[in-house]
Amino acid sequence: MAAEIERKYLVLNDSWRKHASQGAAFCQAYLTANKNRFVRIRTIDTVRAVLTVKFRTGPMRREEFEYDIPYIDALEMITYATAVLEKTRYEVRHLGYVWEIDVYSGVNDGPVLAEIELGNEADQPPRPPWLGPK
Repeated sequence: MAAEIERKYLVLNDSWRKHASQGAAFCQAYLTANKNRFVRIRTIDTVRAVLTVKFRTGPMRREEFEYDIPYIDALEMITYATAVLEKTRYEVRHLGYVWEIDVYSGVNDGPVLAEIELGNEADQPPRPPWLGPK
């Protein structure tokens, strides 16, 4: 188990792209989800799959359990999903922090979100100029 402490923001413009990694294609399928817990299957670049279970234990904190699973099993489990999202994830380094930028496609085409994982809830990473509101 690992604690996940993160913040999410809207992205204002594409200026982050000049500093971004190549990007990875995600298919993210929720088997069950509510405000305080969810079970998710994620495929990455059509070659790898992960099963994730998260429990919210605070306003910004979740306990996270994550396991690699066979890709073929993930494809079958996705057929039982209540919601499926497609996105490309990029990493951008900014002043010692790694930001994950998700560009949504498919049914949810359009939104671009930035996420940062923190060491504790009090961390205040410097805000990149392309970062918008929470």
